[in-house]
Amino acid sequence: MLTATETKYYTPEEYLALEETSEDKHEYRQGEIIPMVGATTNHNQICLNFCRNFPLNINNQDYYTYMETVRLWLSDYTIYTYPDVMVIKGQPLYQGNSQSNVINPLIIVEVLFNSTQAYERG
Repeated sequence: MLTATETKYYTPEEYLALEETSEDKHEYRQGEIIPMVGATTNHNQICLNFCRNFPLNINNQDYYTYMETVRLWLSDYTIYTYPDVMVIKGQPLYQGNSQSNVINPLIIVEVLFNSTQAYERG
């Protein structure tokens, strides 16, 4: 007889502890830990093109772009994620005392592919 596999749910603190020691990146969505898939060269080129063409100074305001390795904490949705690109106006603000989890992106960019767009759109 087949039995359904139970989904294990993690606290945000458990996720962060696991992520610190993991060789691979994972996202966290309301208790579930989701492995991230590798990027293609086309994916990286699209992200790089966006970063290259985004003006870093608009109306004497500084903007900074971050790609794929900076984690974002979305407290309203209980999600930790690694957006393809984030734009932050001024200096990043962090969740708690850690400088690993930013909380103040102005723009989030996700490059969509057929295989991942349902997940990326939420």
